Amino acid sequence: MSRAVAASRPAVLSDLIPGTIVRDVALVVGAAALTGLAAQVAFPVPGSPVPVTLQTFAVLLSGATLGLYRAAAGMALYLLAGLAGVPWFTAAGDATLGYVVGFFLAASVVGALAGRGGDRTVGKTVVTMIVGTVLIYLVGVPWLAVAADMSLATAIEKGVVPFLIGDGLKVLIAAGLLPAAWKIAS
Repeated sequence: MSRAVAASRPAVLSDLIPGTIVRDVALVVGAAALTGLAAQVAFPVPGSPVPVTLQTFAVLLSGATLGLYRAAAGMALYLLAGLAGVPWFTAAGDATLGYVVGFFLAASVVGALAGRGGDRTVGKTVVTMIVGTVLIYLVGVPWLAVAADMSLATAIEKGVVPFLIGDGLKVLIAAGLLPAAWKIAS
């Protein structure tokens, strides 16, 4: 394949949308807003300060569809706006802020992987989404342990275990949606 053809191929789904800076700003703001809206769909988990939300799904899909830079900017905007007072974090407070910080890392890495084709097949999408989910936990769980004054084992018990089935479902949904979107767009 020639360089010109390879350069014109979209790296991520949002590259299929015409435009440049206006498109990019809209996508970044949209990713932050989607994540904020997803935080409003929250269900308490008995015994855990971490609620079930749709945020992780919004973060992972934003990463895959926007790519590294736009997804990172979207999650940075989400984090900074929330810290500035936009009421779109969950009510759980400081104990869950580490997960939000993890959103930036996860969206960035998922975006980078998607830009390299990590969302084009079911298998690659599963791996990409699992990597993103693990990154959210790698930042969120230690933060939860410190903020809630609990051991790391307790933080895993309260901040990971209750969410594994839901996160697995999110991975499977993304693995169905993203490759299908690429087939439709092709």
